[in-house]
This record gives sequence, structure tokens and C-alpha cells, in this order.
Amino acid sequence: MSDVKYKNVDELLADIDREWIALMETVDRLSGEQIVTADSGGWSPKDNLAHLSEWMKVLMGYHMDKRPAHEVMGVAPEVTKDWDFDAMNQVLFERNRNRSIDDVTADLRRVYKDLLAKLASTPFEDLLKPRHADDPEKRPLLNWVLGDTTEHFAEHREAIERVLKGTS
Repeated sequence: MSDVKYKNVDELLADIDREWIALMETVDRLSGEQIVTADSGGWSPKDNLAHLSEWMKVLMGYHMDKRPAHEVMGVAPEVTKDWDFDAMNQVLFERNRNRSIDDVTADLRRVYKDLLAKLASTPFEDLLKPRHADDPEKRPLLNWVLGDTTEHFAEHREAIERVLKGTS
């Protein structure tokens, strides 16, 4: 695969960790009030962090372990049937909205640690294999890894940075 920018799992993990550190440094700059203040879309930074944790669990359970998505997410099968991300994210948002920031951040850090260990023990060649056998594009599992780590961390870090700037 000529478009893969990593040569091995170590390079991938280093990139994931760089984006994780940037995210956590941004979170550390928030005041206690800012971390629970909703933006114009109704999500607080705490909600963004809970969301990231949920999708890393999906990455591990559904994409890597190939368990049913609804089982991994702990939702009714109809929630994941059509992969309506807005609907799934709303269910996850509602489930997590009343959790404490300490609970959310502890879970996020635990899930991140679990994910790093899982990725470190996964042969890089396996990440380059198609995620779905019937995918006509033969997209590698690595696409979902990046989508639920570096790319997702950057997306939500930017949302959290808007809270810091007061432009959310």
C-alpha cells in the first residue's frame, strides 16, 4: 500500500500519542467551569472526551475484535443498524452527559491505555488488511484506527480549543 505513511506499529503509536498529548494539553488548559460548559452545539469538552472514549471502545470491540456494534456500544441493535452517526452519537451523548468529569477522564485514560496495548500487540500487517472482506475498495483496518484516534483526537481538540477562545 503506497499511501500508508507508517512503516510499522511503533510509528503509528508515536503519531497517535502525539495527537493524544496535544488533546490532553488542551484539556489541561480548561477551567473547571469551561470543561462542563456546552458549546453552541450543546456539547461540553467533557462530552467530547466521553465521545472519544466511546469510539475508541468501538474501534477495539467492533473494528478490531469484530464483535457486533450494538453489543460493543451497549445499545439496542436498531441503534447501529444503519450506521447513522448522528443517532448513535446522540445515544452515547445522553448516556454520558451526567457523568462526572473525574469519571469521564479516568475512563478516557483507561480506554486509551487499553487501545495502545491492543495496537502494540497487533501485527502491522493485520492493520493493512481490509477491515471488511466484502469491501470493494479494500480499505484497511488502519483507516478506522486513524479515524478513531489521531483524526478524531484532532477534531475534538479543535472543538475544545474553541471553548478556550470563547468562540464555540
